Amino acid sequence: MGYAHEYATAVMRRGRIPMEPADFVPDWADRPRKGKFFPGAPVLPLPDGGGCADDATLDRGLSGPRGTGAFTLPLLGAMLRDSYGLTGRRLAVQANSDLGSLPYHTHANWSRGTSSGGGLYPVGIHWISGASGPLAPGVYYYDTPRDALARILSGDVTGEVRAALGDLEEAAGTDQFLVLGVTFWQNAFKYNSFSYHVVMMDIGALLQTWRMWARAHGLHIGAALWFDEPRLGRVLGLDPEQDGVFAVVPLRWAKTDERNAAPETPGARVRRVPDERSRRVLTFPTVHAVHAATLEGAADRPAPGTLDSARVTPPGPGERVALPAPLALDATVRRALRERRSSFGRFSAATPLDPARLSAALAAAVAAGTLDTDAETPGAAPLTRQYVFVNHVRDIAPGIYEHDWRTDELVLLKAGDFGGFLQENYFLANYNLEQAAAVLVPAARTHAVLDAVGDRGLRLVNAVIGATAQAVYTASAAAGMGCGVALGFDCVSFAEELGLAARGEIPLLVMMIGNEAPRPAGYRYDIVAP
Repeated sequence: MGYAHEYATAVMRRGRIPMEPADFVPDWADRPRKGKFFPGAPVLPLPDGGGCADDATLDRGLSGPRGTGAFTLPLLGAMLRDSYGLTGRRLAVQANSDLGSLPYHTHANWSRGTSSGGGLYPVGIHWISGASGPLAPGVYYYDTPRDALARILSGDVTGEVRAALGDLEEAAGTDQFLVLGVTFWQNAFKYNSFSYHVVMMDIGALLQTWRMWARAHGLHIGAALWFDEPRLGRVLGLDPEQDGVFAVVPLRWAKTDERNAAPETPGARVRRVPDERSRRVLTFPTVHAVHAATLEGAADRPAPGTLDSARVTPPGPGERVALPAPLALDATVRRALRERRSSFGRFSAATPLDPARLSAALAAAVAAGTLDTDAETPGAAPLTRQYVFVNHVRDIAPGIYEHDWRTDELVLLKAGDFGGFLQENYFLANYNLEQAAAVLVPAARTHAVLDAVGDRGLRLVNAVIGATAQAVYTASAAAGMGCGVALGFDCVSFAEELGLAARGEIPLLVMMIGNEAPRPAGYRYDIVAP
């Protein structure tokens, strides 16, 4: 049994047994940047895809089918901007602990379409482009503050990417790839040993945003999680002790005249070094240990069906409550991503939630139960189950339910008011869980996944959970209801209350949805119009 089992257990118990170092205190004055800065690297502004009638204005909303179209530079730029680019600044009277510092420009939080644990945004997006692309072949880093591409390597290294991906069919016919990496310190400065758990979810949240965005524009996004990671890390010039490569996304690219054709440059690698803002960078043995564990067998892609034994089982017996059809989500993906935000204590139970909105949130969660990765079987049962604490939903009695993804029904586990339980087992003071209309709790059979595909499966489980959070956030914004996602809860207490031991499931998030108090005080400035 690999170290990932031990790490997953430590994460589950951290509310009662703190992860080492237990006395760690973040040095906020010496925090790293959100993203990397490469001094001297040529910077290329991205085109505004929103004004291209042939491309980005085709937005079929959140429920578009899988597409067959091809990416262009305007489409790529629009997707990067809508997902990870800075879209605006917001201030509001809310319950989060940083409320007092946010009005200061040096502490400003800038909104983005994708959610991130703690608002830290540590994922680095690299575009590795070959001869068929619109720019000179090379490696480009997405500079989020400038919404631009920093060219950090000139030369065609797409052969190295295809070699690292092995027999992946989607990689054979393209020379355009998005590669997602993480510098651990950009999250660990706050979350220390817990950080690896968080960044794996961040990867899934970003992939889910891309999946929704691509479908809305007639495209398709699928990700590889199994590949020769050390080889790709060398190409990107990453420090294997400080950085990880978590996902590769092959892109189907629109045909060009290949005027950028040039011989591939095997052995080339990024030599530019990002500037580190922190004066002191700490390392954490637990992070290194779990990262090393997930590198074992990184290139050994699981065979189709390997995960089947780790998927969630059908719901048990219990009184069933039929849910209404999900509320139609008519907003464009761009609009929904622009409106996405965390509620932070603004929930109000004065008006019960329309059950069609609960249905919409659950439908989004189910759709995110698979990430279209290289280890998953299309059409198989999801890797996650949604438990629902109903507090204030019209025509649905309070209680604990599990969601049957096959019939779209709630199956009653325990009747009664669990608002007190929810609040007592939440560590922080920034959410009023008892006022939320419903609290969704995604759970997965983490240890069964690890048994099936090895320690690297931990990345898949957490990525699916992160995708679920992003899907519910975005659907909630489109449905006009508040949403908040949090990791600060007593996982052991939730597992006991839900009776998850028999199923081998672990609760991994709490996702609150509901109506908010009317007429909130706030300020909003949009960099780009929604």
